Amino acid sequence: MPRPSRCRRICSEPAYDRFVPDGIPCGQTIVLTVDEYEVIRLIDFERLTHEQCAKQMDISRTTVTEIYQSARKKIADSIVNGKPFLIAGGHYRLCDGSAVRFCQKNCRKAGGMERRQTVPMKGVHEMRIAVTFENGNVFQHFGHTEQFKIYDVADGKITKEEAIGTGGSGHGALAGFLTTLDVDTLICGGIGGGAQNALAAAGIALYGGVTGDADEAVKAFLAGNLAYNPNVHCDHHGHEHAGGQCGHHHDCSAHK
Repeated sequence: MPRPSRCRRICSEPAYDRFVPDGIPCGQTIVLTVDEYEVIRLIDFERLTHEQCAKQMDISRTTVTEIYQSARKKIADSIVNGKPFLIAGGHYRLCDGSAVRFCQKNCRKAGGMERRQTVPMKGVHEMRIAVTFENGNVFQHFGHTEQFKIYDVADGKITKEEAIGTGGSGHGALAGFLTTLDVDTLICGGIGGGAQNALAAAGIALYGGVTGDADEAVKAFLAGNLAYNPNVHCDHHGHEHAGGQCGHHHDCSAHK
């Protein structure tokens, strides 16, 4: 039985998905898959090596080479023979921010390194705590968080605190955003399973189900008496999230 192909991670779907020759188009429409588009974007536009492209897309370098050759042939056929060109389908999943360490430029999902520069590197012996933040309190819906309050801690005492916006990142992408900020620990209200998995993969300790004043929550955490729920889940869903789960989906499918 042939080995199933690995689902390709892409940054985002193309903004333009159809091109038609100026004149009378000839022949059948050429279909470039979204994962083929991503390889072309990374190698020919972003100027990544095949190895860098493979890491960002979470596939092998051999697979990248095969996809690249197929994509280039299709593009050439369209240009030389005047065939309409469509980008659609493929075997891929949208990035949830987990590729931030491989991105050669700003990660569109994790918030980009430009956000990382707004918070200085923490000290070698410091802990960095993030709290979902709104109007001084712990915000209750992790996936909708628009702001985190960041606390640097040394010798059990808060040395610095700063609020920082997420720039519209959501669900699994927020785990990547927190990773770029060197966060060790997250204190929040409700949070879904997908986001919990992303945080665990990033090595960020989670204390969910927390309510009330954000500053007091951090002080309670440092004192060892923070009231939190180890079995926390996101319970604010209705029509907003299909399937009743909070967290970015990881299904491999064609999104067009």
